[in-house]
Amino acid sequence: MPKKRSGGGLSPMQQAAKFLGVSVLAGAVMAGIALPAAGALGLAAKGSVKGFDEIPANLKSPQLSQRTTILDDKGNQIATVYSRDRTVVELKDISPYVQKAIVAIEDSRFYKHGAVDLKGVLRALNKNAQEGGVAQGASTLTQQLVKNYFIEEAGDDPTKVAEATQQTLGRKIRELKYAIQIEDKLGKKKILENYLNITFFGEQAYGVEAASQRYFSKHAKDLNLQESALLAGIVQSPSRYDPVNDEAEATKRRNIVLQRMAELGDISQQEADQAKEKPLGLHTSRPKNGCITAVKGAGFFCDYVRQILLTDPAFGKTKEKRAKLWNQGGLTIRTTLDPQAQESAQESIKDHVYKSDAVATAATIVEPGTGKILAMGQSRPYGVNIRNDETTINLSVNHDMGGGVGYQPGSTFKPIVAAAAIEGGKQPTQEYSSPYEMTYPSPVSACDGKVWRDDPRKPTKLTNENEEERGPYGMKEATAKSVNTYYVQLISDIGICPVVDMAKKMGVQRADGRQMRQAPSIALGTQEMSPLTMASAYAAFASRGMYCTPVAIESVTKKVGSEQKSLEVPKSTCSRAMSENTADTVSTLLKGVVEDGTGQEAGLDSRASAGKTGTTDERYAAWFVGYTPNMAGAVWVGDPQHKRKMTGITIGGVPYDKVYGGKVPGPIWRDMMSGALEGKPAPDFHLIDIPDDTDDEDDRGRDDRGDHHGHNGNNGDTTGQVIGGLIGGPTDGGTGNGGANGDATGGGIGGTFPTPTFSIPENFIQGQGNGGNNGTGGRRH
Repeated sequence: MPKKRSGGGLSPMQQAAKFLGVSVLAGAVMAGIALPAAGALGLAAKGSVKGFDEIPANLKSPQLSQRTTILDDKGNQIATVYSRDRTVVELKDISPYVQKAIVAIEDSRFYKHGAVDLKGVLRALNKNAQEGGVAQGASTLTQQLVKNYFIEEAGDDPTKVAEATQQTLGRKIRELKYAIQIEDKLGKKKILENYLNITFFGEQAYGVEAASQRYFSKHAKDLNLQESALLAGIVQSPSRYDPVNDEAEATKRRNIVLQRMAELGDISQQEADQAKEKPLGLHTSRPKNGCITAVKGAGFFCDYVRQILLTDPAFGKTKEKRAKLWNQGGLTIRTTLDPQAQESAQESIKDHVYKSDAVATAATIVEPGTGKILAMGQSRPYGVNIRNDETTINLSVNHDMGGGVGYQPGSTFKPIVAAAAIEGGKQPTQEYSSPYEMTYPSPVSACDGKVWRDDPRKPTKLTNENEEERGPYGMKEATAKSVNTYYVQLISDIGICPVVDMAKKMGVQRADGRQMRQAPSIALGTQEMSPLTMASAYAAFASRGMYCTPVAIESVTKKVGSEQKSLEVPKSTCSRAMSENTADTVSTLLKGVVEDGTGQEAGLDSRASAGKTGTTDERYAAWFVGYTPNMAGAVWVGDPQHKRKMTGITIGGVPYDKVYGGKVPGPIWRDMMSGALEGKPAPDFHLIDIPDDTDDEDDRGRDDRGDHHGHNGNNGDTTGQVIGGLIGGPTDGGTGNGGANGDATGGGIGGTFPTPTFSIPENFIQGQGNGGNNGTGGRRH
């Protein structure tokens, strides 16, 4: 058959046959459509040349969807994910038996005709006219390749897939023109290679390499005669000839292929007969796809990487473009995950909290100064089998990245208040009366000239954890003992706005995406946060005041043909959140927490460490957030559903009367960080000399909560703690002890607590506040 000219135009012979070829063939191609042959020919004869000319001249081969490989920072594979399980291979890496078998059964005249097999079309047309339907098709391998291009381009859009496969004259003519173009540009061998890489072989396997692995657990180049015939036979109807589910039907189809190969002289009749006698010889491998395949418990980190690809503008300006990039795959994503840190985190979690426990834990480690996420794990395994305690909710991250609504961090927020105060000029020797019990100071200045006021009719009370905790205290001892009243007096002194501003500079935000509510109770950790947020914030202390946004991806390359193309990736942005002196002062304060305070069980013996415990009202959540100069980590323990209080509870096989931040999260953090840091440098902090407080009372290491017991429950009705407190809805109010104040009340839990019933007082100034926890306050860990 004459070829087209290299420039893409039709040869003289083809031009002469254009109308006849298009008119007759346009009808003839309808042999593959459920229309009578005569009617099809009549329909196609009208305007077919014009319609043919109007079809765009160039068909671009789509980028075939392939597996994406996610690696850790050492280059080890974490997981493979794909929209379609496909590994593209060259023709030389495909068994000659497969090549012969697919041609024999799908298009035996492949090497003798052009884009359209006129002889085959007429044969099918005659057969279908006799049958009055579609008894025989006429598409060549080239036409089938074009059809698969359309399907591939449609992706997972059901509407576009339907358009790509609809049995219409227009689609057939379009398919025909592109087939002619492809025949000229690619040649037979490349067409066959592309076809074998794009076609569907059933069982989630796209392309012959994936099919070979799926059915025989071997490479396509190693397939023998009978194996090749089996795969070639599947293509016509992957569901009907599925050897996994219908061995008998698949065997019949394989033998038909073998016989056809013998008839064409590709193999001898003896070879065909011998192969027919052999069993299918399946050695199946289950497809392994998605973050559920991740090693070292990194499924949630893998999903976090997926979320970044789907949401960050670096990977496409629109949601559709980012989704297309992810679905097409062929990516190699090198991440920041440190395999040593990840394994240590997961092992520590496994040792301390069982997946079947009533509560769960989540832990994250980041690198100070870079924002790199080194580890991310949790006790509930990644997956969709609820009966096996699996979940796909990433408890370490914010809601918009696949997490929940967050958890009140309790007293782990106090160092942010301390940083704001010191940055504003307060000395770490600052003393306050810090009584055991007090009402919230009122009024307190907030941002934008606004003021928070308590309800004078029922002032909100808060207490320290133990009655013997009575001031005066300086900042050092108040931090070590986690004295609630000290920190409420401190924030009332400096105002709410400096704390909100400092939190913003440290990347601290609510996990549900809402604005930080402004009320003095913010000092007690009443705003729901995620472990990643808290670990990244404390990393700013470790890096002497530099906050770096968390980052999970080091590099991304995309396979384009046989080459790897590097893609732009989002970078961490570092900025100064506080002075070095402020950060060093906070580190000095928090070093005292693990040495002499509520966090002693979290301390690291072999290196400098600092941190803070936290426990919320009613013990719905407990935390330990800490750091060394080279790693920062956060551990949360609690009920993801925000229903189970951690009193009278068994966690990891150990019974607890009451759970404190220093008891369960602290040891998890200690073991996690010890393993993550093993063999790594052990630098010291830059400490500040802070004179000891004059008070000789030594009640260190006691409960860090700040339980307000009976004092809190009744205050909520009319308090309307600032701004907003209870106004925010079910996620804001409802859980804590501290009744109406919203902050305390609702803090922690998102949406499962009763709606407050009290009214907002008339003198309530500034309806945006923190919402209820004022009274109840977060326990002081």
